[in-house]
Amino acid sequence: MGSKTIDLRSDTVTTPTDEMREAMKDAEVGDDVLGEDPTVKELEDLSARKMGKEAGLFVTSGTQGNITSLLTHTEPGEEMIMGKHCHIFRYEVGGYSSLAGLSANTLDDSDGYMEISSIRNAVREENIHHPVTSLLCLENTHNVAGGVPLDIDYMEKACEIAREDDLNVHLDGARIFNASTALGIEVSDLVEPVDSIQFCLSKGLSAPVGSMLVGTEEFIERARKNRKRLGGGMRQAGVIAAPGMISLEKMVDRLEEDHANARRLVEGLKELGVDIDPDRFKTNIVMMDTSQFGMKAEKLRTKLEEKNILTLALEKNSMRFVTHREITSEDIDEVLDVFENEIF
Repeated sequence: MGSKTIDLRSDTVTTPTDEMREAMKDAEVGDDVLGEDPTVKELEDLSARKMGKEAGLFVTSGTQGNITSLLTHTEPGEEMIMGKHCHIFRYEVGGYSSLAGLSANTLDDSDGYMEISSIRNAVREENIHHPVTSLLCLENTHNVAGGVPLDIDYMEKACEIAREDDLNVHLDGARIFNASTALGIEVSDLVEPVDSIQFCLSKGLSAPVGSMLVGTEEFIERARKNRKRLGGGMRQAGVIAAPGMISLEKMVDRLEEDHANARRLVEGLKELGVDIDPDRFKTNIVMMDTSQFGMKAEKLRTKLEEKNILTLALEKNSMRFVTHREITSEDIDEVLDVFENEIF
């Protein structure tokens, strides 16, 4: 195997393109807290239009976008409904509780979907002993389930249930463009039923930093103050907003390449005898149970790292591979060769 490191840990490891670096250098800037950065404003407007919403807000990360949305939709002491495997619950340091003062009613979402009937049953009835249920959170694509894209029918049904009980709906759409690409649906149609969406520029879209939060003008106006409360007010932020413009204009259409490489990986593993279902993985994330090799995920991760292949051991027996712009089909073939000759 060559000396190149094949980094399949995440699509966050992508480096900015030369065009992005040039855009950063040449970006027109101003003080964003004062509303004077033209590049940030352009990015916010473009993001809102792409999602079919009224307004957008540039935030430093997906986590900041999500907690800003929770703060804006809810009051301390209320309760939100979300999946027990979703990113907000598992990977955002409990901010929904410590920062927003919310409790969480978590439902099974092992396959990426919370049952519609379970969502309906999770809404609290009025009772002096109960917190008020005020928010439903969805995740699309669903990371831990293996990049599962939630289809438009499910999105509409889940939001309809929320509306029946006057709940707002926030979508953690960190990889929403992967979902729309896999489903062959315009992203604005896919997110039309939800009240707010956070999506990442710094994952498959290859920007070096940043995420977007979009919703109504009134929602974004309040969210802007909550972003400031979280320390997210930025000054000449156009230098990091500029590559985000390129992400939205030039990096969405190529996501199918990442999906094709993920399919190449999972189908190749299956051909080698790995117990893995190719039909399960439809975007750029592949999850694998390592117990079939008689080793924990961390041990397999170490063995692969010795061969210059980087992966993530998410749980004791769960390994994640994520394809992105800097992974080629030849890289996938190298990974499969290592599995065939070193792991089996």
